[in-house]
Amino acid sequence: MDYNFKRFEGRHSREEDRITITRSNSIGLPRKFYNDNNIKDYGFAILFWDEQKKAIGVQFTNDKGEKSKFSILRNKAGYGGGIIARSFFKSNKIDPNIYHGRYVWKKVNI
Repeated sequence: MDYNFKRFEGRHSREEDRITITRSNSIGLPRKFYNDNNIKDYGFAILFWDEQKKAIGVQFTNDKGEKSKFSILRNKAGYGGGIIARSFFKSNKIDPNIYHGRYVWKKVNI
């Protein structure tokens, strides 16, 4: 019986895939989500709000002419990115002190 063992070389980095809502009115895009969805290829995010389901939608784009877009900030150390969305949270009356945390995401067609 043949095995293909790989030596464990210390601690494994945490692979977080959930999107984060922070208390500072931002949406965090962790490294795994950022890499798996090629966020590096986009410059902006368009945000949507479904009040009944309390769900945020994010559409990534490079369209500089798009109104109401948010810049995607990149972590210089390679730990993903984020979207500062203070006006989005305020205009939709989303209190980040209540809704902060990590959320499982899914792709849907809109």
